Amino acid sequence: MPTPILMPALSPTMEEGKLAKWLVKAGDVVKPGKVIAEIETDKATMEVEAIDDGVIGEILVAEGTEGVKVNTPIAMILAEGEKAGTSRAQPTQAAAPRADVPMQTVVPLRPVAPPVAATAMPAVASSSGARLFASPLARRLAKQANLDIGAMTGTGPHGRIVQRDIAVAMQGGVTPLPTAAPSRLPVTAAPSTSNAVALAQPMADDKILALYDKANYELVPHDGMRRIIAQRLTQSKQTVPHFYLSLDCRLDELLRARERINLASPKDGPKAYKLSVNDFVIKALALALQRVPAANASWTEGGMLRHRHSDVGVAVAVEGGLFTPIIKHAELKTLGEISNEMKDLAERARKRRLAPHEYQGGTTSISNLGMYGITSFDAVINPPHATILAVGAGIKQPVVTGETIGIATVMTCTLSCDHRVVDGALGAELLNAFKGYIEDPVRMLV
Repeated sequence: MPTPILMPALSPTMEEGKLAKWLVKAGDVVKPGKVIAEIETDKATMEVEAIDDGVIGEILVAEGTEGVKVNTPIAMILAEGEKAGTSRAQPTQAAAPRADVPMQTVVPLRPVAPPVAATAMPAVASSSGARLFASPLARRLAKQANLDIGAMTGTGPHGRIVQRDIAVAMQGGVTPLPTAAPSRLPVTAAPSTSNAVALAQPMADDKILALYDKANYELVPHDGMRRIIAQRLTQSKQTVPHFYLSLDCRLDELLRARERINLASPKDGPKAYKLSVNDFVIKALALALQRVPAANASWTEGGMLRHRHSDVGVAVAVEGGLFTPIIKHAELKTLGEISNEMKDLAERARKRRLAPHEYQGGTTSISNLGMYGITSFDAVINPPHATILAVGAGIKQPVVTGETIGIATVMTCTLSCDHRVVDGALGAELLNAFKGYIEDPVRMLV
């Protein structure tokens, strides 16, 4: 019986996507690891690969189809000896799930971080000498993290090592067996609907349009990124109790240190770097979260998530929206490492070539509008983070030191806090720890 290939979920929050391009056609032979399609999410284009042998028998969803729901059949794969059917791709509408196919026979696709060559799934030797199979993405991530992939237990089909196994190993955990059920935090009962506060409804489209002459506007449809941004930020402001703390940081010592460090940098090669003020901001916030660990947390109904590392997201403006790529374990990295990693992430973000694990998660965020001349602003928290730091421009202004007035470069920073996690005193402690590193940057080097 032909087996359906399903629309993959490229991230835990993905509900639908666009089938941008097929890299195979009906009749093509596929093997595990072969890249067969490109899927567009709200923020990136990802390649996906097959995980079983077979022949593409039928394409069910045509290239360019938008709004394809996760787990919708997009193609049929045939086993040896089965006959291929006639393609019935529809150019404008995703195919509905077939009722005659048992759900236990489905073949999911594995997402692959771009770019990945379309090669067969390689075998690697385990620590016991047995042969193990790993996806190209898992091999690449393991190599980047300097992990021994042969010592891992795979949780993918037939024991293959996949991305989630690498993620567990990078966190220092034990790779779960395929049959192990994921641990769950206890969830408290939801509040009674009789006590819930009714959320305000936005103004209806027809009422907005009625206020304007049709000749005086152009209606530009929202793309996927803009819709997701609107949904998540609206949810944040409606469900997260924000409050804001601001203080001024003097930048003069940091600017002098930055100049000296950049002059000492190699001019080219892999170890070359050129530090920005934002690189110091990332490092300072990461270290401040380690000094005030209670603020390095996320709210869940079952309990408080206390994070061991400072994974700092940094807002990057792109055409039509923004990404927030994450510097993982930022407290452990040098300023040069942070600078080069941030440049790479920002460049790929602007090309929409980030993998979901590079911009999802994190423990806090930074939004820096100083380069636009903005002196201060309040940023909206990006759940599940409990804080976000809004950074303004460094401006020369008169300051009082003791009994004298001088000139200093001053940067205003505003910390948005989730009051369920970070109370006023805790937020103030975090912001003052951050200020200490900014105003005495030598402390970041030890």
